[in-house]
Amino acid sequence: MHVHDLAPFRHDHAFADAGSAPRGRALWAVTALTLVTMVVELAAGWWSGSLALWADGWHMGTHAAALGGAALAALLARRAASNAAYAFGGWKIEMLAAYTSGLLLVAVSLWLLVDAVAVLRAPRSIAYDEAIVVAVLGLVVNVASVWLLERGRADGDAAAHDHGHAHAHDHAHDHGHRHAHGHHDLNFRAAYLHVVADAVTSVLAIVALAGGKWLGIGWLDPLVALVAAVLIARWAAGVLVQASRTLVDATADDALRRRVRSTLEADGDATLSDLHVWQVGPRAWCVAASVVADRPLDALVYRQRLEAIAGLTHVTVEVHRCRGPH
Repeated sequence: MHVHDLAPFRHDHAFADAGSAPRGRALWAVTALTLVTMVVELAAGWWSGSLALWADGWHMGTHAAALGGAALAALLARRAASNAAYAFGGWKIEMLAAYTSGLLLVAVSLWLLVDAVAVLRAPRSIAYDEAIVVAVLGLVVNVASVWLLERGRADGDAAAHDHGHAHAHDHAHDHGHRHAHGHHDLNFRAAYLHVVADAVTSVLAIVALAGGKWLGIGWLDPLVALVAAVLIARWAAGVLVQASRTLVDATADDALRRRVRSTLEADGDATLSDLHVWQVGPRAWCVAASVVADRPLDALVYRQRLEAIAGLTHVTVEVHRCRGPH
């Protein structure tokens, strides 16, 4: 009995880049650091009766939830890559986490906005000494978190770079699109923005509190909060737009679609009757194309034409002979 050789037609369904594991470890480390800080602040706030410490402790808790969610999503996405139940891997798990992080950033900006407007309308006394201590502690933790995330991103980029070189001999089109993956990992970027946003607000808070304590400029604190709210809202909007486009499979840019079409139709005979290009990883796209031609070639020929386009990791081509009059 004849046995079909399927090897030339099989392809990998793991679309995550090799740097996702180092970035995931960095997210877990920052989550742990944030949780420890939260516990310390809550305990110190309860012992000292400081509302500022108590409030910032719960604030740290919201960041721990966002960071932990990002780390968990990255872990689940890597596991889903080898699960046949997920047709195109688990990247959308990370995109859902990024979208949730964006919503949390919007909530933080709205909270800052409402609180700042309330204080401007009805100024209240501030315990400057305690508030400055909390802001400095938050800044130290956030600087450490940024360092951990930057190191994780650098390790991830190095791993992706090495992985790309290891496969360059077998897949020439792989080389050149496996760089700077950390910049294309939206889930990681959303978590990173949480930390950066908190660091920025800590710096602004220290400036505002110092101005209020030593210069008597009490309105500086709510004004700085308004500036921080606008800045965080702009970051959140960017994350939400990118994540939402990915979740509805609207991530292929026109330039990529045009290049796929022109490459398949390059012989002057083939014409595409249908083309779908969508993103399934940080730098990975799928293509489903329907080719109509007077003298159709084997589907493998059309697939091989697309190998020159970096990032196309899952290509499906169906071929039809033109039935129109000649």
